[in-house]
Amino acid sequence: MSAELLTSRPAESESTLVLTLSNPGARNALHPDMYAAGIEAMNSVERDASIRAVVITGADQFFCAGGNLNRLLENRAKDPSVQAQSIDLLGEWIAALRASSKPVIAAVEGAAAGAGFSLALACDLLVAADNARFVMSYARVGLTPDGGGSWFLAQALPRPLAAEVLLEGKPIGAARLHELGVVNRLAKPGAARDDALAWADDLGKISPNAIARIKGLLSVAGTQSLAEHLVSERDNFVASLHHRDALEGITAFLEKRAPVYK
Repeated sequence: MSAELLTSRPAESESTLVLTLSNPGARNALHPDMYAAGIEAMNSVERDASIRAVVITGADQFFCAGGNLNRLLENRAKDPSVQAQSIDLLGEWIAALRASSKPVIAAVEGAAAGAGFSLALACDLLVAADNARFVMSYARVGLTPDGGGSWFLAQALPRPLAAEVLLEGKPIGAARLHELGVVNRLAKPGAARDDALAWADDLGKISPNAIARIKGLLSVAGTQSLAEHLVSERDNFVASLHHRDALEGITAFLEKRAPVYK
């Protein structure tokens, strides 16, 4: 069976698109076909107003083993541009996840290794089984990170800790990453997907306009001065106030009922 990215709309959370990494026998190792499918899926998410959130998980209670080392060995015999194009495609998927106006949640069981770890870090929120493990083992096979792994870790952790994870290439447990603020929520083993779906369903009830704008503010916060960011906040607040979601949200609050956003 080939590596593929499966898409579904579960009955328990119909407003959520679930992307499932599937590569039987290879612990859901990544492949360029998955990257292309992921880019297409995220483009569809942006066009479909009925989708309010995305959950990324792995088949068979295992998130992702990262890159396939056998395929990487084969690529050594090819022109370097072959591997570069593959990494660029992965980068496009990562960028699409970060740029999405909808919240993206990773649901990790088993382990997230290499680019699989990068993929989980690219999501807005991360739910992991309390026995899950994460590892950036690139250096141990003479390689360097891809998929934004070094960037995400440098943003999420103090530099010494990011350096430890990347240079040593040893597994780090979900509980430790939860303590460090990288993992949002811990789940019982086997329950990460269900917990992520429940969270996605809750987020789907919040104003889509507000969520999109908040994600936008978060994405530029690190590159703006406080003065610049205050202007961005002002402009987004005013635009949000005059959006239909604010009318519904404020009216619902005053009427003591749950808002219904369309």
